[in-house]
Amino acid sequence: MPNWGGGNKCGACRGTVYHAEEVQCDGRSFHKCCFLCMVCRKGLDSTTLAIHDQEIYCKSCYGKKYGPKGYGYGQGAGTLNMDRGERLGIKPEETQTHRPSPNPNPSKLAQKFGGSEKCGRCGESVYAAEKVMSAGKPWHKNCFRCAKCGKSLESTTQTEKDGEIYCKACYAKNFGPKGFGYGQGAGALVHAQ
Repeated sequence: MPNWGGGNKCGACRGTVYHAEEVQCDGRSFHKCCFLCMVCRKGLDSTTLAIHDQEIYCKSCYGKKYGPKGYGYGQGAGTLNMDRGERLGIKPEETQTHRPSPNPNPSKLAQKFGGSEKCGRCGESVYAAEKVMSAGKPWHKNCFRCAKCGKSLESTTQTEKDGEIYCKACYAKNFGPKGFGYGQGAGALVHAQ
């Protein structure tokens, strides 16, 4: 017996899908208005679609529900996402509180990733991504400045004295040789007292 006037059944609402409103995905038919993410209900297309078993999701919700979890799996460059997927029915794992090690001499791993080294300027923890080494100490990139004038430094423009860093001009002015002939420019005379 022929199926007069009918079409395929929608994968979401089970209603009849006519050709003019049909979207096909994974061998199934959907109404355009039913082709939505099962979690957030956003409209889908071929670039935003992710399928798991017989369920359709936007890539964002699919990633939250089935993707990798943990540090480093954000939604893009520099993003820290605190969404653990509770609204997707995902139960968050019990988190253990961090207790600092009583060991006063942390391992190289702790020094590299734990931020246990302190900045030579501000005294705060310095992490590997922001660390500049000079004068035997770690420095934040923003703290890597001349102690006298505050000019931002690079490894080629800095000098060190007594554990402090200076630009070459300030170092020469404050610690370089003084007297006749050791001026700051052509024809300059400095009288040292």
